[in-house]
Amino acid sequence: MARNFKWAFLLLVAVMLITTGCGSEDKETAATEAKTGLSADEISNEAFKDLFPLQYDSYQKNAEMEDTKYSGSVKRSKYDHDKEPYLPILFNGYGFATEYNEDRGHIYANEDVRDIARITDKSIGSCLTCKSTAVPHMIEEMGDDYWGGNFNEEIWPKAESMGHSPIGCSDCHDPETMDLRVTRPSFIKGMEAQGIDMSNPTKNDMRNYVCGQCHVEYYFDADNGEVTYPWDNGFKPEEMYEYYETTAKEEGFNQDWIHNVSGTPIVKAQHPDFETHIEGPHGEAGVTCSDCHMPYERADGKKKISSHQWTSPLKTMEESCMTCHSNRDVEDLEERVIKIQDAHMEALHKAEDISITSHYYINKMITSGVSEAKIKEAQEHVRKGQWFWDMVAAESAAGFHNPQGAMDSLKVSSEESFAAIKIATEELVKKGVSIEELDEEIEKVKKAVYEETDNFKKKDLAINDYFPAQQPK
Repeated sequence: MARNFKWAFLLLVAVMLITTGCGSEDKETAATEAKTGLSADEISNEAFKDLFPLQYDSYQKNAEMEDTKYSGSVKRSKYDHDKEPYLPILFNGYGFATEYNEDRGHIYANEDVRDIARITDKSIGSCLTCKSTAVPHMIEEMGDDYWGGNFNEEIWPKAESMGHSPIGCSDCHDPETMDLRVTRPSFIKGMEAQGIDMSNPTKNDMRNYVCGQCHVEYYFDADNGEVTYPWDNGFKPEEMYEYYETTAKEEGFNQDWIHNVSGTPIVKAQHPDFETHIEGPHGEAGVTCSDCHMPYERADGKKKISSHQWTSPLKTMEESCMTCHSNRDVEDLEERVIKIQDAHMEALHKAEDISITSHYYINKMITSGVSEAKIKEAQEHVRKGQWFWDMVAAESAAGFHNPQGAMDSLKVSSEESFAAIKIATEELVKKGVSIEELDEEIEKVKKAVYEETDNFKKKDLAINDYFPAQQPK
C-alpha cells in the first residue's frame, strides 16, 4: 500500500509540474481590460519599447549570434562540411540547392529574406508571410492579390511603405491589450480543417499557436499561391504525405519542383517544428513552445518576465528544463539531449545518403532506356523517401521535438529509397549496366560537390555527362 501511495504521489507531482510549471499561463500575456494606448494597426516593434522596456530589451538579444552543435543562430551555410554538405544534390533543380543558410534570430527575418538568392524576380508575396509584421494588414487589404503579388516589384515595397518590422510584437500580441493572438489566417484554416475549434483557445493553446502559425510545414496553393497547411488528415509525416498524394493533387498541386537528377516530382518539407512538437512527448504532456523557448528570467535582477530571446533551450537549461526536471542534474540532462540529437543526425545522414543513391539510380534508368512505367514506379519511392528524411532535416530540434517519431520517419525514408534502388538495379542489370561503375560515378559526384569551395557552384557539379540533368519535357 505504501508503495502504491508513493507512485500516486509522484504522479500527482508530475501533473502539478505540467499544469503549474511548464504549462503555466504567462501573466504578462493574460487577457486584460487595460489598454496600451497603441493603435490596433500598430506594426512597428519600436512602438512597444517604452511601454515594455524589459521585454523589448530581451527581444533585442535576438541579434546575438551563437552556434549550438546542430543549429544555433549564426549566419552560415547549411552546405558546410559539419552541416549538410550534400544538400546541393538532394535539392538539385530547386532554390534550396542555390543557397540555404542556418536560421538566425527573428530580428534578422526581413534582412535575410531580402538577401537570400532563392528570392528572384519570379518570387511571390507568400514568401514574406512569416517575415514581416506588415503581412496581416497586407492580407486584409489586398486579399488573394497578396499571395501571388510579385515579391520584388509589389509586396516588399508595400511592406516598407507601411513601416514594417521583422517578426515581432504585433505578430503575437494585440497591440491594444497585449493579448496573445494568431495573425496568420492560414494557421486558422489549417487547424479548422482538422475540426479544431479556434474560436476560444485556452492560454496554454495560445502559447503553442503563436509559434505554430509560422514554424510549420506548408505549400503554395496552385491557384493563387496562398500559404496552405497540409493538415486535413493530421500532423504526422505520413498523414501530411497522404494529403499531398490526394487532396493537394486533386486541387492542382503536385510538387514543389522536378528533381534535376532523377526527374522526380518532389515535395519540399519546410520547418515543421509545431507538428513534430505536438506529436512528441512534451507536446502530448501539455508543455508548450513558450515553456521551453521563452523561459522566465529576471530581466532587471528583480522582475520576472518571459524571455523574448527565442533560442535553443540548450542555452538556458536551468530556466527552460529544470522547472519540470528538477530531479535531474542539468549536466546529465544536457548529455541526454545531445545523445538523442547525435543519434538522429547520424541516422539522418544515412537516410540522406541512401536518398542520393536512389536519385542517381533513377537517372541511370532514364538514360539507359528503361520503360516509363518502371521509372515512374521507382520515382514514387524516391519522392516518398525524400519527404520522410526532409521532415526530420527541416525542423529545428535535430530530432528532439519527437525522438521516436523522427526515427520512425528516417526508417520509412530508408525503406522507400532502398525500394527505388532495388527496382532500378533489376532494370539496369537487364540493360547491361555495370552497377559497380554506377556506384563509383556516384561517389565521384559526391566528392566533387563536397570539395567545391564556392557554394553557388556546388549544385552544378551534381550533374555531368554521366548523370545529365533531367528536366520536364
